[in-house]
Amino acid sequence: MGKFTAFKLPLKSLTKGTHTFDYHLDKQFFANMENTDVRDADINVHLTVDYNGDVYALTFALTGEVVLLCDRCLDDLHLPIETGYNITVKYGDDYNDDSDTLLEIPDSDNFLNVAYMIYDTVVLAIPIKHVHPLGKCNRQMSAILKKHRAGGDVTDEDAEFLDGTDDDSAGGTDPRWEALRGLGGGDDE
Repeated sequence: MGKFTAFKLPLKSLTKGTHTFDYHLDKQFFANMENTDVRDADINVHLTVDYNGDVYALTFALTGEVVLLCDRCLDDLHLPIETGYNITVKYGDDYNDDSDTLLEIPDSDNFLNVAYMIYDTVVLAIPIKHVHPLGKCNRQMSAILKKHRAGGDVTDEDAEFLDGTDDDSAGGTDPRWEALRGLGGGDDE
């Protein structure tokens, strides 16, 4: 039995009308996808398939939580996930996924494995920067980082990382950006 056989959607055996499927994603799902960023997960996936005899309209609704490492303090970061995805699937001559909204699969396929669609939807809902809200990071780690910051050369980026604030949000602008803006040839952007 394969890793993702539970995610095989039996398209050809569906009758006209609306059908629902429920899946649960946990740590093992992301391990099977070889994703090392997600340390744990508790996500419920509700899939609604509306079949009108010609096309299948798939609507994914995902709610739950993933656990990642905080980029700032390395403690667990519990990130809520609430997202969705819609795609239309139809049978055709060959596999074609050129469109974001339409997937064409060969007429010989009886099943559609939705594991990768679900995985991509979750991963796209995770922000690039994994950090706790200001003031919520591990205080011991923050103290160690500030101690090391005081003793050595700290770049502007390191200072932002350690303080948890952005230069722009503090009201200042990095002078290097001002110099680059002057090279734009008259554009104020």
